[in-house]
Amino acid sequence: MVAVSSPPGLNTLDALLDLLRDRRVVVLAGAGCSTESGIPDYRGPENIQRTRTPVQYQEFVRSEAARVRYWARSTAGWARIASARPNAAHHALAQLEEGGIVRGIITQNVDGLHQAAGSRRVVELHGSLASVRCLACGRITPRDEHQERLRSLNAEWMDRLRDGGIEVAPDGDAELPASVVESFRVPACEACGGVVKPDVVFFGENVPAERVQDAWSLFEEADVLLVAGSSLTVYSGRRFIYRADKEGVPIAIVNIGPTRADDLAAAKVEGKLGSVLPGIADALVPRGRPRASA
Repeated sequence: MVAVSSPPGLNTLDALLDLLRDRRVVVLAGAGCSTESGIPDYRGPENIQRTRTPVQYQEFVRSEAARVRYWARSTAGWARIASARPNAAHHALAQLEEGGIVRGIITQNVDGLHQAAGSRRVVELHGSLASVRCLACGRITPRDEHQERLRSLNAEWMDRLRDGGIEVAPDGDAELPASVVESFRVPACEACGGVVKPDVVFFGENVPAERVQDAWSLFEEADVLLVAGSSLTVYSGRRFIYRADKEGVPIAIVNIGPTRADDLAAAKVEGKLGSVLPGIADALVPRGRPRASA
């Protein structure tokens, strides 16, 4: 069910459809796209009362204890990410791209669910949990392969962990007691013995310049910027709002709760993406309609 709030006229599904219809849309996607697939977020309504402190980039690089803590928790939480499947919101965005309405997606998510749903043009602003990278030699390894190394090196640890419940946290993390974390062993890079890090952008780490450029190149094709499931708290996503406002690109928002662009939005609908986006897709791209030319 779509909740409508003031100001009248702007925050209705019809207003949103009018804004998107017959225009080239670029989507800025946030964690709200993934929560309905069972992946928790940092700032959504369910976590508003909980303060989480994600690992910082410099801490991970400098501290072995920080790396042990990160990989222990990530090893325990990886199954949730690996087993997650696209939800109705992901499929709706793929449908909109197939119909030529959506030019592409700039996503802040790292779970790969947009591509799994069929979206073809996706800029993963913060990288992907599907691979890990050595900070010394740059070797890229699939996360599933690295997960097997983690499990093999910590077989007894994994057996003990199965005896207790695991509370899953955002980005494949998990809540674990400090006493459990301390005994975890972290494998080094098989090629050079260097430090291995998930191939995602940590807090305090810069988004690679060429990835930012790819995002800007996609942004420049937009007649409308559609924010889907982001509060826009993080600057790496909010920068697109600033430029849209500066260049007169209308901003549309679908989200539960306030965002940092509400005062700039030409249209906003509050509701679950899995309910709102399929309605938009079916209205603008009825199933069976041929793919529009680029």
